[in-house]
Amino acid sequence: MRSLNRIIMNRRSRAILRDIGTEDLDIAEISGQWGAKLPARSYVNYRFRQHDICSGPVTYADGTVLKYDLILANQVWEHLERPYKAAQNVLEMLRPGGYFWLSVPFHIPYHPVPTDCTRWSPHGLKNFLIECGFPEEDIRSAGWGNRGAAARNLDPEWPPEYREGEDSLDNDPDFPIMTWALARKA
Repeated sequence: MRSLNRIIMNRRSRAILRDIGTEDLDIAEISGQWGAKLPARSYVNYRFRQHDICSGPVTYADGTVLKYDLILANQVWEHLERPYKAAQNVLEMLRPGGYFWLSVPFHIPYHPVPTDCTRWSPHGLKNFLIECGFPEEDIRSAGWGNRGAAARNLDPEWPPEYREGEDSLDNDPDFPIMTWALARKA
């Protein structure tokens, strides 16, 4: 299934990641497998049960923090009990100049898996990352949505499957469905 909610976010985010070049990066992903197909030097996925990013950064047995060039979090941060602490832990896991890409829903139904806590607009997501310690000038945030997609997100069959030729992919900044950001550690 191709979710209407993710079409533009996926296109634009993959373009951003192509622009920074991932081929020589060590990549970690917090839950999901969105980045598993990105070209990379290495890729590892930390699932929630394997590691709770809210409890601390991922470490070796001796307590040394594992370091990465890019950390991805696709549709995870809205479920976290402590999203600020989690983002600070991510910042600690990044090498200098490393990137943190995350995406979150803004206008979609409540979905407790296991909980549903937070929503950010593109502007709010940028402010969130600034408050977590990322330099303001090194954050790019964006969003996508429109009234038609907002209405489709109210359907009982959720999430809405993209209907090519029927669903508009035009953006209306007054109706964000999805938001995403790329932040770079100083």
